[in-house]
Amino acid sequence: MGRSGTGLGLAIVWNTVQEHQGYITVTSSPNGTRFDLYFPSIHSNIAAEEPNTPIDAFMGKGETILVVDDDPIQREIASAMLSLLGYHVNTVDSGEAAVAYIKDASVDLMLLDMMMPGMNGRETYEAISLIRPGQKAVIASGFSGTDDVNEAQRMGAGVLLNKPYTIEKLGHAVMSVLAL
Repeated sequence: MGRSGTGLGLAIVWNTVQEHQGYITVTSSPNGTRFDLYFPSIHSNIAAEEPNTPIDAFMGKGETILVVDDDPIQREIASAMLSLLGYHVNTVDSGEAAVAYIKDASVDLMLLDMMMPGMNGRETYEAISLIRPGQKAVIASGFSGTDDVNEAQRMGAGVLLNKPYTIEKLGHAVMSVLAL
């Protein structure tokens, strides 16, 4: 979006390193801080990347999506992507605001950030499930496979969408959960 400071940098790096069985060393000095990332080597050919799926394959039909994220830039990015895909989008900045919103309005799906101050994503989904049982949700997180993610999915939340995500991954995640 032409700006920096989404607050995801180290979380994304840590998640990526962990998913690839690597590790990080950090060295600080008066001249700055150095991060060294180590990954295991591979000795096989890398598979060719699959071609991008056309955006038309992920177009919505005007369904209403509530984006729940404490980061204003993340809300703006998600809202822009979802609007481009043909969804009607509303945003809130906290779990508490999401619960208040859902008390007065229904949505077809929530895009729910798991790491928020106050009510986290799991707590938010749990509270909303009491108001709207079976509420569809896509979980968004810079971390994968946390206990809160697993618990939210056990309660009925849909797929985990790792941040940062592309419009294709977002569109696929939303369509797969809406189809349930």
